[in-house]
Amino acid sequence: MMSGLYEALRGALEKQRGAALATVVQGPNNIGAKLLLLPGQAPQGNLGSESLNQQVVPLAEQATWSGISATHTLTLPQGDYEVFIEGYAPPPTLIIVGAGHIAIPLTTFAKTLNYRVIVVDARAAFATPERFPHADELIVEWPDEALEKLDLNPSTAIAVLTHDPKFDEPTLKVVLAHKVGYVGAIGSRKTGAERAERLKQEGLSEEQVQRIHGPIGLNIGASSPEEIALAIMAEIVATRHGKTLTA
Repeated sequence: MMSGLYEALRGALEKQRGAALATVVQGPNNIGAKLLLLPGQAPQGNLGSESLNQQVVPLAEQATWSGISATHTLTLPQGDYEVFIEGYAPPPTLIIVGAGHIAIPLTTFAKTLNYRVIVVDARAAFATPERFPHADELIVEWPDEALEKLDLNPSTAIAVLTHDPKFDEPTLKVVLAHKVGYVGAIGSRKTGAERAERLKQEGLSEEQVQRIHGPIGLNIGASSPEEIALAIMAEIVATRHGKTLTA
């Protein structure tokens, strides 16, 4: 059983999917028992108590995306348990929707920070290898259709730079149906407010539209495409590390 867990963990790490491994390190019994959590799958293994498993699963889910390893003290009727949870976060991914001028330096900044970068644009003349030599993937397709097929998870950041309701609103509807790490959309406060109202009329909740960072990027007085890209990347990093900075 234990070797099966390690094989499953190794497979997840090789595919860079993220994982968390919980081990009982102290308690009344079951020392050394393990539970493996892989995204989108039922937990594997057993810590010896269903109640303990249930308490550990949400902590393991957090560790999967944060990559943080820590020991947690959990209390059951039979006593306290210390469970060490190792988090293995997948590499962060930035999906840029809209292959305009800002997307080019944004791709460069993101790659410097070790993000995997996917650029999506329905316009073949814009999403080209010549314009985006550093991008890991270029997708020439309607963004909402492309995003439906991508793995959107808490390690994913999405920057919507299309500035066109017929592109950005269907994109945001897809993105906000998932637990992604960051969603930003270009446009003024007025544009963002009007877009939010339209999205709510189409069925999105207030909580969902509140997740959109707009105007996108930190307020650093940016004006050039490079400065705007820097502001966007800074906001993505701040959000990833739990810093609630506002524009």
